[in-house]
Amino acid sequence: MLKKKYLRYIPLASPLASLFGTHRTREIFHVNPTILPHREEVKEVKAYVFDYNSEIVKEAELNNVQEAVSFKGNNCITWINIDGLRKNDVESVCNDFGIHFLLIEDILSVGQRPKMDEVEGILFCLLNMLYFNDKTKTVETEQISIALGQDFVISFQEDASRDVFDPLRNKLKVNSRIRQRGADHLCYAMLDMIVDNYFVVMEKLGDEIEQLEEEVIRHSNTRSLARINQLRKELIVLKRNIAPVRELINGFIRSESDLLEDRTTKYFKDVYDHIVQAYDFTENYRDMMMSMQDVYINNVNLRMNEVMKVMAIVTCLMAPATVIGGIFGMNFDDIPMLHSKWGFYISVFAMLAIPVAMLYIFRKRGWY
Repeated sequence: MLKKKYLRYIPLASPLASLFGTHRTREIFHVNPTILPHREEVKEVKAYVFDYNSEIVKEAELNNVQEAVSFKGNNCITWINIDGLRKNDVESVCNDFGIHFLLIEDILSVGQRPKMDEVEGILFCLLNMLYFNDKTKTVETEQISIALGQDFVISFQEDASRDVFDPLRNKLKVNSRIRQRGADHLCYAMLDMIVDNYFVVMEKLGDEIEQLEEEVIRHSNTRSLARINQLRKELIVLKRNIAPVRELINGFIRSESDLLEDRTTKYFKDVYDHIVQAYDFTENYRDMMMSMQDVYINNVNLRMNEVMKVMAIVTCLMAPATVIGGIFGMNFDDIPMLHSKWGFYISVFAMLAIPVAMLYIFRKRGWY
């Protein structure tokens, strides 16, 4: 009761806490690699299969992930996409396709840094798909793991409600170039779409930065500063997920695995160019946010200087009246015009005339 009594006199306490988004900081930096992560298992796991070659393509939704093994070694390229991670299901699929248990741990990990590994004939990569939430104005991440084997690609996603692979599915349904190539080209196409979606997220984030820039220049306030801090946190998320992908793609380029054809290397080089460009954009956005913060601080200082200048002018204008009043208020009998009937009017006139003259001089010198 005592807290409620006094909290009503502090109306900004609660809004400021949400305004500067301190909870978002905890979300971004909550990962501790020394603590074993705990992943909550989903209630429902969905598995989809694209089985194709240059002539035919089959699309199927599996009733359970154990059915995926039936597509192994059928002389077609098989893409198995599993939405939702459950330990038993992941282990079952990985054991059927010869994926090492160390890679299984990476698939089930939480907050893993994007990376690429080659273990026992399987090329494995792990990275994050990025989405921009238009309601909260935040960058959201979804971890995806991709295992490339002989004539198959298995992808593991956390969220079954969204991904960026719909254009790829549409290409597989028609007789596109992807169906003429091997599983390594399918892996390239998936990474390419993930990286291309980074630019979509950065474009939306760039629009937010542009709007904020106009707000800061025209009429900045405390909310502008809070928005600057929020966008800087989103840029941290963006940079932390984009920067390691350069090493990931470079790993495919330098790999001498038999799973990668020589002609596929040039496609991975194209993805590498895109991810380098995306990283440069994040650096540019970071520089813009730093400049914007400097502009905000300069605007605050400018307004403070304007206030101080007005107060200094008022103080200067009041000084003559204070001096005159102080002189004629002294307790001496021998003061000029002390007993004159015009003494009061002359002193009042001097109190008004001198400030007016001072204003004219200040104006002539351009002080205001």
